Amino acid sequence: MSYVDGYVVPVPKDKLGEYRKLSRRAGKIWMEHGALAYTECAADDVKPGKSTSFPQAVKLKEGEIVVFSWIVYKSRRDRDRINKAVMADPRLKMDPNSMPFDGKRMFYGGFKEIVKF
Repeated sequence: MSYVDGYVVPVPKDKLGEYRKLSRRAGKIWMEHGALAYTECAADDVKPGKSTSFPQAVKLKEGEIVVFSWIVYKSRRDRDRINKAVMADPRLKMDPNSMPFDGKRMFYGGFKEIVKF
């Protein structure tokens, strides 16, 4: 089964276009380095929960939207190799202060698939 990196990040609504542009560039780079799939989704039907939720997890502020993303790899070994190459790729180098999202409120992790259709 495949290996998946998942990400959730708050993005200011007025920077969603800029974020999408960055994501398109990043996705192409991940795919060039061997990722099997790269997906970014903007929240459409995501409400705060009673205990926890996507908005609560990223401490969503007024004027922001939750973005949920994932990258699929053949294996964890491939993920580790690909991410190392992507992080070293000069096309993704940018000033952390000019990013179109708050990386301090982003959360992410690697997941083993356990069911797939």
